Amino acid sequence: MTSFVLPAKTHPSALPAQLPVLPILGSVLLPNARLPMILSEPRYLALVEDALGKGRLIGMLQPSVNEEMDNPPLYSVGCAGRITSFSETDDGRMQIVLTGLCRFRVTGEKPRMRLFRTVDVDWQPYLTDLGENDPSDIDRDRLLELMQIYFRKNAISVDWKVVKNAPSDVLLPTIVMICPLAPNEKQALLEAESFAARAKMLVTLLEMAAMPQAGDDGEVRH
Repeated sequence: MTSFVLPAKTHPSALPAQLPVLPILGSVLLPNARLPMILSEPRYLALVEDALGKGRLIGMLQPSVNEEMDNPPLYSVGCAGRITSFSETDDGRMQIVLTGLCRFRVTGEKPRMRLFRTVDVDWQPYLTDLGENDPSDIDRDRLLELMQIYFRKNAISVDWKVVKNAPSDVLLPTIVMICPLAPNEKQALLEAESFAARAKMLVTLLEMAAMPQAGDDGEVRH
């Protein structure tokens, strides 16, 4: 198995006008977050091979419909990630880590010339993603409390010592990416105007998910 690790930094002037995209329903990438992926489909392998020779940037972009289609319609906002770790297994799969850089808005799609899709992008509305996050507005105690309830209800196992010690600007995007939220909820979190707005939205979604439902312990609680 071969592997290497690459730096994740970039500059606005280096952001390309076009991006190859991974259209995966229910999967989002957020700025400064790290997303491990194991890819085996020929179209995704071709995408990674192409990206490795062209700046190592890939756009994560959700389909906007939950249907099996060759070219499903896509949401208009996604996030670009740089391949910061790459390894190829003996059976031909690729293990990569995408580090989120900056969100983008899709302005068009190129005719497909390869196995993967390529879109025209506008970075301007989201260039603040390249700066530092301000986690000061996060109600961290409330967020951790809701996480414990949500993870318990969904049988998600985590190392709580690591969670509690994680910086808020790492904790928030990680929760968004690993929680089995609905695709439209993840998209809303991705499109949130600011880090603080995303934190408040996540707390609201976790509060709603934590509410007792019909069938919990056989009854509805009030």
